Amino acid sequence: MVREKACVLISGSGTNLKALIKSSREYNFPININYIISNTKKAKGIKFAKLHNIPHRVLDLNKTIDLEFFFTDIKKKKISIICLAGYMKILNKKFINRFNKKIINIHPSLLPKYKGLDTFQRAIKNKEKLTGCTVHYVNNKLDSGKIILQKRIYIEPYDNEQTLKAKVQAKEYRAYSESIINIFR
Repeated sequence: MVREKACVLISGSGTNLKALIKSSREYNFPININYIISNTKKAKGIKFAKLHNIPHRVLDLNKTIDLEFFFTDIKKKKISIICLAGYMKILNKKFINRFNKKIINIHPSLLPKYKGLDTFQRAIKNKEKLTGCTVHYVNNKLDSGKIILQKRIYIEPYDNEQTLKAKVQAKEYRAYSESIINIFR
């Protein structure tokens, strides 16, 4: 099986990255993670890159010099898809247009509800019964691209931000991999 080459952008703990790496080690998974970019040196996800010998860099994709380096590097590496996995920066229009329909993101809500940050806090405050996660294509509007897949969970009366985050993240790990399979098959 020929696998597509993927780049993953991260900012933080790397839990979705870890799940994607695990999936990419499965025989029938359609991508291989060939490159990891972080916008911060302190991203814990970098340790997963090192552990699995995946080339990685720290770049600020909002700086022209880093962005041009990234464009050149992606072309050399023949990357087919870019996955945002906890990447906490808004990508500029030039970046998005350059990789049109080749960038996907996972978001911790059932979009179009609760775009942006603090999704768990807002869902609890608004006494929602359901929440979940959404994998979507990235476009020029925040968390507004075409939806690829959603996973739902019930919000229980005892849930707080931490318990809700844990439940949603467990769904995210499966949803991201399922979405990638759907895209390439």
